[in-house]
Amino acid sequence: MNKYDELFKRYNCKLNDSQVAKEVDRILDKHMAENMRPEVYKQCLNCIDLTSLNGTDTEEQIFNMVQKVNMFEESYPDLPNVGAICVYPSLVSTVKENLTEDISIASVAGGFPASQTFIEVKIAETSMAVMEGATEIDVVISIGKFLSGEYEKVHEELTEIKSACRNAHLKVIIESGALKTAANIKKASILSMAAGADFIKTSTGKIPVAATPFATYVMCQAIKAWHEQTGEKIGYKPAGGIATTEEAVMHYTLVKEILGKEWLNNKLFRIGASRLANNLLTSVLGKDTKYF
Repeated sequence: MNKYDELFKRYNCKLNDSQVAKEVDRILDKHMAENMRPEVYKQCLNCIDLTSLNGTDTEEQIFNMVQKVNMFEESYPDLPNVGAICVYPSLVSTVKENLTEDISIASVAGGFPASQTFIEVKIAETSMAVMEGATEIDVVISIGKFLSGEYEKVHEELTEIKSACRNAHLKVIIESGALKTAANIKKASILSMAAGADFIKTSTGKIPVAATPFATYVMCQAIKAWHEQTGEKIGYKPAGGIATTEEAVMHYTLVKEILGKEWLNNKLFRIGASRLANNLLTSVLGKDTKYF
């Protein structure tokens, strides 16, 4: 048995998909309704990574997004601001130069979203994004290598990228929709944490299947097991396709029930979204709101 088989055995990565699906339904059926309230919506708003990852993004568009964040407290003094702004590496400097609020600057890197490039490029892009001002780096695992069982190569890449992050937090995207099974999702989660991930994240939002309650359940169970065995608290970020208040509350509910209330803050829980912020504002204020 090699060290990765031992690692996966230690964290019980043999999971049954249908049992996982039933447990997800049980938790949501029992607890979802109690979280459909304004205070939870506000918490979810404060955990958003306000994201723009379009090939058409311009400096002007990102500047305008940053200004919305800067002016949010003035516009809505009774509501918490978002947790971070997330952009492509070439636009990090635009955020850095214009952001006046004390929130994080996240950048995708490492050949996002496919991760199909040279490790040297991944390291260079990560280093340059940090140099430009990113305080968090979101990278995708080498999905093809993972699915081929090349766990050593995946681990080595992530370890090198983690080193290139220096003081920035590393958020590792496992692209759960491409991994499909609960066993694969848990293995990728454990492997990412073993390589030094500060957060694990579901998806890029660039493939058809993105963040699902199924993936959130498995990834949160992995974080819980990791914490129990190591004492380390790893953050969790569902991202991709989360647009409605109800969808956000689904993920919030699973995090709360599996990891507990101590995870319900933007140091340990983020939601990657572009459309969600306005929908949460609409739910909190009780009227159609398109601020962001």
